[in-house]
Amino acid sequence: MKRAIILVMDSLGIGASADAHLYGDEKANTLGHIAQACLAGLADNELRSGALHIPNLTRLGLAHALQGSCGQAMAGVDESIVPQGTYGYAVEQSKDKDTPSGHWEMPGVPVPFAWGTFPKTEPCFPKPMINDFLRLTGLKGILGNCHASGTEIIKRLGAEHIKTGLPICYTSADSVFQIAVHEKYFGLDELYRICKIAKGLTEELNITRVIARPFVGETADDFIRTANRKDLTTPPIAATLLDKLSAQGGKVISIGKIADIFSNRGISQCIKGKNNMELFDAMLAALKTAKHKTLVFANFVDFDSHFGHRRDVAGYANAIEEFDKRLPELEALMQDDDIALITADHGCDPTFAGSDHTREHVPVVFFGAQVKSQDIGQRDSFADMGQTIADYLQIQALKHGQKILLN
Repeated sequence: MKRAIILVMDSLGIGASADAHLYGDEKANTLGHIAQACLAGLADNELRSGALHIPNLTRLGLAHALQGSCGQAMAGVDESIVPQGTYGYAVEQSKDKDTPSGHWEMPGVPVPFAWGTFPKTEPCFPKPMINDFLRLTGLKGILGNCHASGTEIIKRLGAEHIKTGLPICYTSADSVFQIAVHEKYFGLDELYRICKIAKGLTEELNITRVIARPFVGETADDFIRTANRKDLTTPPIAATLLDKLSAQGGKVISIGKIADIFSNRGISQCIKGKNNMELFDAMLAALKTAKHKTLVFANFVDFDSHFGHRRDVAGYANAIEEFDKRLPELEALMQDDDIALITADHGCDPTFAGSDHTREHVPVVFFGAQVKSQDIGQRDSFADMGQTIADYLQIQALKHGQKILLN
């Protein structure tokens, strides 16, 4: 019985890509810089302290993948550990460093063009688009209309939103139009309705996502985003591994925001969660009942949304350590013919200025009873990962990517 599990540590890049200078990210290294900060005592908080402690990820090959990517050993790593998995790093071929492009390339569909984005001006959204948005939604206006951190803009404008009933609309360096509203005072159904209208209006601008960002709380001191986020994403531009697997009798179980990222294409079952640990629990539960030819595809979003974008080095480090502690539970559930992959979709270096993603290599770490210990070095596309899983699950080959020989 062959099954596969993909664990996306969202934004855990492992070193700047050769083209990172085109994005202003030539010195980015999400994992490397976090490890350096930890060893220097700059990532201590009430939950963790000292060197980055990730024995399971190191045992599987993550630290060695980092060294292969950037040429430097991970700060604080025990270099005597011999990896048990197949490890290396992948170079992104898609033109942007956004979530959909990174995720689509993994299962075989690189994006050969740049998505549309909004200028770093204020206001940043085209006036005709906003006029149409107000006319079609019946709203009297919007707040924001700028580039901003999601948590910062909610803190700054949340009270005014509650008072006026106007939604907070903002963007980032990614191809995205985000709408934040209060769950109680504005309502989730109304939020989802206006997001659907916004998605239609942004299509002609080649904007890939509209994100509903609900929050709760009564003042700036306690506003907090909830798990009822919803991503309205442009469908993949071609058939992915998910489509092909589903069409050939397999099953794809989405954990977290995977279904949203793929616009629900090729998804058999969708399971949500409030945070990384809840998502890990959901992944384990799904694996317990998964049948032959099932792909359990999980995205652990907290690394990116809670810590990378917020430039919280200590929080990011703690999240990696929490994830590391759970890996033996996954390994204990894996059957002899199962394979698992740990990877990422882009970087989001918390030591960088600003709050945007960073253009980086991503780890490629396969493990399982049938997976040998080997260094596969550089892979020229994220699609190599999808091609490897397609071959392992014995489905039709993908258009892009070269398979990795795991045993």
